Amino acid sequence: MNAHRSRIGIAGAGVLGRLLAWQLSRAGHAVTVFDPAAGPEAPATGYLSEHAACAAGFTAAGMLSPIAELDNAGPDIARLGWRSLALWREVADTLRAEGCSAPLFEQHGSLMLAHGADLGAARRVLARLDTAPSLAAELPAPQPLDRAALAALEPALAPGLHAWLLPGEAQVMSRDMLHALAVQAPNVHWCWGERVERVEPGVLYLMGEGPVRFDLAIDVRGVNSAHPRAACGATPSRGHQPRPGEAGSALALGGEMAVRGVRGEVIWLHAPGVPLQRPVRLLHPRHRVYIVPRPGDLFVVGASEVESEDRSPVTLRSAVELMAAAQSVLPELAEARIVHMEANLRPALPDNEPHTHTEPGLLRINGLFRHGWLLAPALVQDALARLGHPPAPLRGFPPPVPEGGHSLWSGQARSTAVLDGTLAPAAPSDVPPAPCAVH
Repeated sequence: MNAHRSRIGIAGAGVLGRLLAWQLSRAGHAVTVFDPAAGPEAPATGYLSEHAACAAGFTAAGMLSPIAELDNAGPDIARLGWRSLALWREVADTLRAEGCSAPLFEQHGSLMLAHGADLGAARRVLARLDTAPSLAAELPAPQPLDRAALAALEPALAPGLHAWLLPGEAQVMSRDMLHALAVQAPNVHWCWGERVERVEPGVLYLMGEGPVRFDLAIDVRGVNSAHPRAACGATPSRGHQPRPGEAGSALALGGEMAVRGVRGEVIWLHAPGVPLQRPVRLLHPRHRVYIVPRPGDLFVVGASEVESEDRSPVTLRSAVELMAAAQSVLPELAEARIVHMEANLRPALPDNEPHTHTEPGLLRINGLFRHGWLLAPALVQDALARLGHPPAPLRGFPPPVPEGGHSLWSGQARSTAVLDGTLAPAAPSDVPPAPCAVH
């Protein structure tokens, strides 16, 4: 560890918060994370009643499908997602090398499926690749499968489906990954049960406890950062519109982002003996339904998308629609047992795209919407680069290269504090440690 290190406070312990804490602590910084959850563990399964809110990343299936997401997202999302996919593989390899034994990452490609009458959505994805030559050159081409090829690849799928193999797509074991990022992060103080009310440059304001000062304050609270007035009064600028993840978004109002929650529901099924080797996504005019196989004969089926901030249990309508769609492509699920249902809120901005805001002493990332797992590593990598601080090396993975082909930094990671929007060598701080237990 270097002689000087920065004191960094992070509000939020979801995917972004844990990934940032893990990266920054590995680079030698003193990191404190505040989150209202009771601890790092995933919420209990098997309950239909309403429970305490948890990070959206626990609910998500963890699909890494940049090509399939072209059904409802633009080329920039696909590019960020493709880079994140490689980064997640490196994160998993690093965690495994450091002693994690849980399965964290699987990469067998995915399948894009459509019933005969629903080819429009599939054609839209293929057309977006065809009309963006640079994107088509960066991502592997979908491979159409005839009936025999599909049966050979996934014999349990229903016959008669239109199918495309999306090579290289993958999945993260979301609950295990979130837990591993927390328990294998050195130099991190985890302040569980602490809610951050407001984040300003260099300061986190804790509910009932007042301000805590840091060299860098990071706001990745997701829907917990929503302020009703900002959400209702958002007026996007007519000037430059940043690309997904770019700083300077007009959606950042008074330093806060106009975040809303979008309800999503998932169902866990237990189906011993049902073979499925890779995630499948059914393209449908009304539903975006996926089936993701998990260890232990489990299948995650999701996900609804409802413009509501209601976290109450899964509705009958959503459950019926999701399970009927899943059985239509995987008939053997008819005898599956329903072991868990869960609803949560995705953080979304008015344009449904992620945005990053940086200023001296402050970093905000929010609005990942449906793409939290897909985009988090690339957004973290770019944000730390923008602040002048590269993440610690992940088993040799190269740093990001911005437009123009020049690296944003050179040499080894350096111990830093925030100065004028970048990270510079830290001076000793007389601010007392954050008011929480060290775990």
